[in-house]
Amino acid sequence: MAQRELSPEWLQTQLGDIVPYGKTRKCVLADVTDDTWVLELEDVEKKRSRILSRKTAKDRPFKSAKNRFDKGNVLYGKLRPYLNKVVVADSSGVCTTEIIPLDAEPFVLNRYLFHWLRTRDFLNYVNEVSYGVNMPRLGTKDGVAAPFMLAPLAEQKIIADKLDTLLAQVENTNARLERIPQTLKRFRQSVLAAAVSGRLTEEWRKQHRIEDGSWAVQAALDLCKQVQSGSTPKNNPFDQNGTIPFLKVYNIVNQEIDFEYRPQFITEEVHSTKLKRSIGYPGDVLMNIVGPPLGKVAILPDSYPEWNLNQAITLFRPDPKELQPKFLYYVLCEGSMVREVTHDLKGIVGQVNISLTQCREAKIPCPSLPEQTEIVRRVDQLFAHADRIEQQANNALARVNNLTQSILAKAFRGELTEQWRKDNPELISGEHSAGALLERIKAERAAAPKGKRGRKVSV
Repeated sequence: MAQRELSPEWLQTQLGDIVPYGKTRKCVLADVTDDTWVLELEDVEKKRSRILSRKTAKDRPFKSAKNRFDKGNVLYGKLRPYLNKVVVADSSGVCTTEIIPLDAEPFVLNRYLFHWLRTRDFLNYVNEVSYGVNMPRLGTKDGVAAPFMLAPLAEQKIIADKLDTLLAQVENTNARLERIPQTLKRFRQSVLAAAVSGRLTEEWRKQHRIEDGSWAVQAALDLCKQVQSGSTPKNNPFDQNGTIPFLKVYNIVNQEIDFEYRPQFITEEVHSTKLKRSIGYPGDVLMNIVGPPLGKVAILPDSYPEWNLNQAITLFRPDPKELQPKFLYYVLCEGSMVREVTHDLKGIVGQVNISLTQCREAKIPCPSLPEQTEIVRRVDQLFAHADRIEQQANNALARVNNLTQSILAKAFRGELTEQWRKDNPELISGEHSAGALLERIKAERAAAPKGKRGRKVSV
């Protein structure tokens, strides 16, 4: 980390100077009680410093040795440190050896240490020195040499208090923003439900003097020129220099075609002879019939004049005299058809299928073509509005995530406590300065007796 301008009472030092990084207390399962908290890296949310799951030794018995930690310790995840998994323990327990318990008190507040370990300066350092390609780790030697910004003890408390307050506000804002996509998902589903039930155009029908009972419910095959599932090509034709795009279920993403992901092609000969019955055209509506999950829907785009699809996808080709493709698309997206077909299959584990016969006999609500046009227009409009809100929420969330690092940077530049230092010079100078504090830490360590190896008492 590059040297920076500091308050004269601060000191840029190393992590190993203030806490014995890497020196841990081991224990085995026999050393703990059933109600001992056992923490794994997967239990800590990346970048958010939150515990996602809490299990005991009874729930999670372990075979390999663990690290012991006490309430108030800083728990630092050294495996894949770019994930920034750091928490302050709210109770004692044991953890994976990929988590390093740290206790810097009484000379350095653990809360202050916790916030420093989350800064971009510290993260940049550990990302540079971590070893291992697939599973990088922060080694003990590099952990000891890691940078640390030491402030006077009284100022540490002010900084930690301010950061606790400010970052809690950021976290609350973050949590509210993260709920917006789920709220919008429910909104979109309610729009679809209103669209296919007729509620969305109830006033429109009154304005056009159309009776509410004008909707027909017909089988999909009666409204479509073709309802046909795809085919599986034999002899692996994808190795050839084909020109016809071949779709699989994984190409249906977020209710649209994503052909940039693992695209596959077949030859014109295979397409027009061996797989003739599964040819698709732009405007055809697709739905996957093999799950889970079932009911992913998309409309074939016009990026290719012809497509082909495998047996896990059913193609609906609406009769333009009866059904608009976009209206059928929204009907299938709403999901009533899938729910009706699969309502007796709850609890079944593994693959669940919808047969071609069920697709052909599926009941489709069918208003007049003008009303279908109006429904599609309104749904498009409402969905576009929801998309704008979601994009704004995502942009705001990105700014909030950056705000955390901005606040941390200000704190460890001394900007959050600049006025406090001016008002309290006696608490940060002389024997209260960071330099004097570091000398006391060194003296305390030198006077401490050497620990003996051996099994520790039960947690």
